[in-house]
Amino acid sequence: MNPVIAAIVRHAAAHPRRAALTDGARAMTYADLHHAVGSVAALLRARTSRAVALHLDNAPAWVVADLALIAARLPCVPLPGFFSSLQLAHAVCDAGVECVITDQPARCLEYLSAGSLAAVRDPDLLVAGLPLACIRIPAPSVTTLPAGTQKVTYTSGTTGSPKGVCLDGDALSTVARSLGTACGLGARDRHLSVLPLATLLENVGLYASLLSGACCVLPPLQEIGFQGATGIRAERLIAALSRHGATTAIVVPQLLQALIAQIESGSAAPAALRFLAVGGAVVAPALLARAAALGLPAYEGYGLSECGSVLTLNTPGANLPGSVGRPLPHVAIEIAPDGEILASGATLLGYSGGSPGARRWPTGDTGYLDAGGYLHINGRKKDIFVTSYGRNISPEWIEAELLAESPILQAWAHGESRPWVCAVVTARDGCQDAAVGAAVARVNERLPAYARIRKWLRSRAPFSCASGELTANGRLRRQVLASRYQSEIATLYEKELHEFS
Repeated sequence: MNPVIAAIVRHAAAHPRRAALTDGARAMTYADLHHAVGSVAALLRARTSRAVALHLDNAPAWVVADLALIAARLPCVPLPGFFSSLQLAHAVCDAGVECVITDQPARCLEYLSAGSLAAVRDPDLLVAGLPLACIRIPAPSVTTLPAGTQKVTYTSGTTGSPKGVCLDGDALSTVARSLGTACGLGARDRHLSVLPLATLLENVGLYASLLSGACCVLPPLQEIGFQGATGIRAERLIAALSRHGATTAIVVPQLLQALIAQIESGSAAPAALRFLAVGGAVVAPALLARAAALGLPAYEGYGLSECGSVLTLNTPGANLPGSVGRPLPHVAIEIAPDGEILASGATLLGYSGGSPGARRWPTGDTGYLDAGGYLHINGRKKDIFVTSYGRNISPEWIEAELLAESPILQAWAHGESRPWVCAVVTARDGCQDAAVGAAVARVNERLPAYARIRKWLRSRAPFSCASGELTANGRLRRQVLASRYQSEIATLYEKELHEFS
């Protein structure tokens, strides 16, 4: 039996009335969850023997459907709500999905049609008291998933078509168990799902909470402040953390920055919060220092989908800001001669319809382990640019420092074959050029001369998935940005050359 399912069975037997899931209005006990998972698993087995996609907002129903697929031994394909229609259709086709369970049937039928996939609507499924649409693809694509695939999580990387990372249940459970141990999760914890459950990091965090017997709080994303793919109302997020008595949560650096800005503006820090995991991108030490000064217990970690999400994590008993923490118990980290980080542990089975996995996975990131066993990230191996003075610079380092400044919402640094670094930034609403310029000046004080930002300009609009400037998991599409801002950047360098000629 899958370890997460086995844990739910144990909790249901020992503490049947303990709350397992809640959306803030209604709660499901562990006994309720055990029964619901078994019932929905039987319904799903009767409908399909192929992969099933979940296209749902955060809610207890998402969790029940996901666990039911584990119990039914059917591959689960979480579909991120921030994917474009073409990306959604690609994922469904690429994984050979036969059934999509959704709370957005009209949109689902629309993107399936856009992807030339015939679809029909079957009778609804009742999941956790919520009727969900079941969209069936009568002729699913012929796709071979690696044997034992339990989860196909899609990450778009640097291309428009997402890549399906295939993971088995043991790998996911191993990561979740290690994460729970590192965070000290227990039955008294209340984990608020801040990120979409279709994000592997949040999904694994949920498993870690259920393994420990904690309560998972799952309000709709709009309720906690999300506005579209990239917008966030920080006052709503702060209020949700406090209202639900959240003890743990997972955020990306941009959300941490928004929380910090809101608290610095006068909001009270959530009193019950004891562990705020931060991952998904590099976090500047200055941002973590601001969090600590405000009483936000933020701890940076590092991972990637191909390794089941989390690999390393700082914790209250082992915290070194500037690092991404020590490896979790199941992880082994090695550094290749060229500086690339190699990770062993719960690695992928392979990609959907593509190459197999490997026991020792090349992460594509460069870094080093210090004498204390803490991992430090230098940046993406392929993103490093070389200035015309021969300096190797990781743009993520500079961008993280920029994002530590409250006036700056987004940043992209550039300097390939140029004498100095420039940046394109998205300022927070209401921030004038003077405030942004002062923020850039503060960043430059923390950087060595060769990495300082000589010139900057405002973005035309916030970077987004819809514009193609961000990947689905929020990473910058650097080639797209370089192409779109080519003329403005060239003008910056030409103007500087003219001024000194």
